[in-house]
Amino acid sequence: MASARSAGRAFSPLDDELQLLSGRLSPSLHEQLVRLSSWLPFAPAAQLLADFMHVPELAESLARRYTEAAGAAYVQIQTEAVEPIEQPPVSLAPERLVLEADGAMVPLVGGQWTEAKTLIVAAMGNPVTVAGEEQCPLREISSFSRVCDNQQFERLSLVETQRRGLESAQRVAALADGAEWIQGLIDYHRPDAVRILDFAHAAEYLTALGASVHGEHTPALKQWLVEPCHRLKHEGGQALLPELHRWSESQPQPERRAEALAYLDKRLAQMAYPHFRAQGWPIGSGAVESANKLVVEARLKGAGMHWERTHVNPMLALRNVVCSDRWDEAWAQIVPQLRRPARQRRAQPPSAADVPEATSAARLAMPASTHEPVPVATPPNATNRSAPHAHRPAPDHPWRQFTFGRNLYRSTRPAAEPKS
Repeated sequence: MASARSAGRAFSPLDDELQLLSGRLSPSLHEQLVRLSSWLPFAPAAQLLADFMHVPELAESLARRYTEAAGAAYVQIQTEAVEPIEQPPVSLAPERLVLEADGAMVPLVGGQWTEAKTLIVAAMGNPVTVAGEEQCPLREISSFSRVCDNQQFERLSLVETQRRGLESAQRVAALADGAEWIQGLIDYHRPDAVRILDFAHAAEYLTALGASVHGEHTPALKQWLVEPCHRLKHEGGQALLPELHRWSESQPQPERRAEALAYLDKRLAQMAYPHFRAQGWPIGSGAVESANKLVVEARLKGAGMHWERTHVNPMLALRNVVCSDRWDEAWAQIVPQLRRPARQRRAQPPSAADVPEATSAARLAMPASTHEPVPVATPPNATNRSAPHAHRPAPDHPWRQFTFGRNLYRSTRPAAEPKS
């Protein structure tokens, strides 16, 4: 009996022609399973696809494996794309872009947590009037998320900032909550960006100042906050902060407010809100906070979810594309990446284990001259392959029972008329 090794390594050229992926699903089902799993937990995604497409039950493990492989492939694509890009394309020169960044926590296996950093890039929309105030909404919002250290995130996020033309934009505004790693990110991508401290974050420090005197969650605190918040928004930090210092000194225990005042003093230039609003820039970083909830938390922070650290970035990469409506673009890149290992294996020369080893008897039976034909005996009762329709599977052939694409193996000829 021939050993399993003698079968060698084989592939079907039709797999390349049809761009099939490894596994038992068709390319369409494979894509749909990964896309559904990017929105939903793996188990309901597999169940919904099976129900919608009327196919046998799909396992949760299958959805997990396919999705994590596709996400890992896209992470590799984006990581490799960072290296060769040195100068931004000149053709991409948007007039104004907004950059925002923030972090959200993801639960890991073993009760640990890790921060997923998210950067968004958005274009400025046309001004609209909301509650009597003119605002410029953001449009074409896209995101990039990763779990990594600050320096890695700065470099890896180039794939998104350069895709959006951030380097060549005429003007850029960067909104942040004051975290130091975000300031380093802005320095890396656009050190000349207009830096704006998120207004809600500045209001939190005003709340801390007032709470030190009026107490937390009190009517007196709520009443006190109205004036400083209004003045900060319409007059800016330069007009408000000197008065806050004088007010703090007049209250008991001014040392309790020193840290909050020092934080605001350090970011005085980032609180010129009247100037920013006059330039049409937003003063709140609500877009990246929404991205934290939609991109990260909605899929990776569900009830009972705990992720292996190595699986977080693949899922984040898929979430970035599905939440930015860029699935078709990304999947067209993912498929060749998923098929790359098979192509690389085929390109390698066959090893000794892949070449069937001829037996001694076979070598002795070989003719002395290669020009001499070797007669081949036809086994008795062998099927005549030249007979008409002999290539069609028998009625009980397993192919006819195959669920996917069963109609491919049914005869297209009309049934013969019954004889009278």
